[in-house]
Amino acid sequence: MIPRYSRPEMVAIWDPATKYKIWYEIEAHACDAMADLGVIPRENADAVWKAKDVTFDVARIDEIEAVTKHDVIAFLTHLSEHIGADEARFVHQGMTSSDVLDTTFNVQLVRAADILLADMDRVLAALKKRAYEHKDTVRIGRSHGIHAEPTTMGLTFARFYAEMDRGRARLVNARAEIATGAISGAVGTFANIDPAVEEQVCKQLGLTPEPISTQVIPRDRHAMFFATLGVIASSMENIATEVRHMQRTEVLEAEEFFSPGQKGSSAMPHKRNPVLTENLTGLARLVRMSVTPALENVTLWHERDISHSSVERTIGPDTTVTLDFALNRLAGLIEKLVIYPETMLANMNKFRGLVMSQRVLLALTQAGVSREDSYKLVQRNAMKVWEKGADFKTELLADADVTAALTPEQIEEKFDIGYHTKHVDTIFARVFGKD
Repeated sequence: MIPRYSRPEMVAIWDPATKYKIWYEIEAHACDAMADLGVIPRENADAVWKAKDVTFDVARIDEIEAVTKHDVIAFLTHLSEHIGADEARFVHQGMTSSDVLDTTFNVQLVRAADILLADMDRVLAALKKRAYEHKDTVRIGRSHGIHAEPTTMGLTFARFYAEMDRGRARLVNARAEIATGAISGAVGTFANIDPAVEEQVCKQLGLTPEPISTQVIPRDRHAMFFATLGVIASSMENIATEVRHMQRTEVLEAEEFFSPGQKGSSAMPHKRNPVLTENLTGLARLVRMSVTPALENVTLWHERDISHSSVERTIGPDTTVTLDFALNRLAGLIEKLVIYPETMLANMNKFRGLVMSQRVLLALTQAGVSREDSYKLVQRNAMKVWEKGADFKTELLADADVTAALTPEQIEEKFDIGYHTKHVDTIFARVFGKD
């Protein structure tokens, strides 16, 4: 991913130097395990650890690979340059390249997941704080983009919190599913390496041995991981889209924080555009872009092919780096989002009580009017508000058919906003717990 949308901690996971360090640790721990089993001399295993503090020369490995056309062999050759050819002769014994590549990739994904989980914690904290801050801030709910019935801004934040919390739970599960390693040799039969080696290497790296790995770790695990990131990205875009709507000039119920000195347009000095949320919408598309290739990687020929390799070299870093950046941008957006309660109230009242139509409809049915007739009575008065700018309550009070069923006091009572917010605490308890 380009530096513009990258954060150093996540980028570091995918740095070639980091990758080679993990490769080295896998080989060194494998040698230790083989020495414990008496398969190789202990002195050779100990010699591998002479490179413990070495920063492997990426350019030198690339130079060797230009000749060998094989990245793992290039690395092993470079490792022998550090510890000596004779000392290195047992390195990689009984192993295959995928043992190193797949186990390393999963270590990287686990580390990336840990960063993403911390990112989501920040998003969740921001959403919870703003939800309680605006728990009773009334705004109009919309369906199809049209005014529906009153809700609160707190409930809007709360539903986003619940959605992102589900995403976090999915990521915890995806992390657990991807945290496997395989040191099982060619076609995964352990013919030339003891399963105990795999167990020790995985233990040292914080992984679980893959139950059956053929020559690669099964890619359904990775498909689930990237699919989870895609769902999280969609939830992120869901929030961003709501903010983009609220910032429209005709709505202006909220807007992104506009910092001192910030400019909105090169041509129009008055502009304050929702650039962060538009950017998040685009970044979400990039994250989701990895899902289909990850799903297609599940199908490999026989015990192994490398059709998945080029895909993962790209989507591993690009997707995690992008989502890490986007989640932190989202958290900052929520933390600083400017809310306009007065505008929310004004927007709700724009059609002069029309949003209370369902309460009147229900009251008429409870007063003995058929549902079909009740709907006609309410709708004919509602259309006067839409078409002529009339006041809904005034029209109802002037309608003899309505007042024949409801008293003026009963009609008046149906315009109490508090009726729509009476269960907010119940919903908050469901989302955040009863504390």
